[in-house]
Amino acid sequence: MTNQNFKVTPDLYATKGNRFANYIVDLLAIILVFWIVVFGAFYLFYSFATDTTPADNLIFYMENLNPLLDRLITAIVLAFVYFSIEMLTKGRSIGKYITKTKVVLADGTKPTASDYLKRSFSRMIPFEALSFLGSQSRGWHDTISKTFVVNIDKFEAKKKTFNELDQIGVAQETE
Repeated sequence: MTNQNFKVTPDLYATKGNRFANYIVDLLAIILVFWIVVFGAFYLFYSFATDTTPADNLIFYMENLNPLLDRLITAIVLAFVYFSIEMLTKGRSIGKYITKTKVVLADGTKPTASDYLKRSFSRMIPFEALSFLGSQSRGWHDTISKTFVVNIDKFEAKKKTFNELDQIGVAQETE
């Protein structure tokens, strides 16, 4: 089985609706986990610490952080969160599991860590979310990283057909 000539085509792309659902579900999941971790950590700290000065100072510092620096730190943290999620789930976030989509390269193979890193940091580009308003459901983080978000059912069916056609004329071993 070879993927030398297999190409991801626009008919396999996830729809704009699926992409929007992926974004909303993933963002809500990240926010929920973040707040559970933050509140849990502070709850435990304030429950057991005798001197709460370090936590009080951290809260004061965060409340008075320069808004530009705050946005930069948040964007970098989110990029690493997206990178970690895509690496651990092999291109499928919670939203992608729900919409039955996944991230692949142009030849249908799994992206590398470098590809996922490019995808994640490309999301930091201002107004990147608006890049989906074009004709195809691909954002800048897809085009920069040369990745595609595809509908799994259509993708697997086309890949199976391609591989079956690729085997026509190949001598079969006899036992």
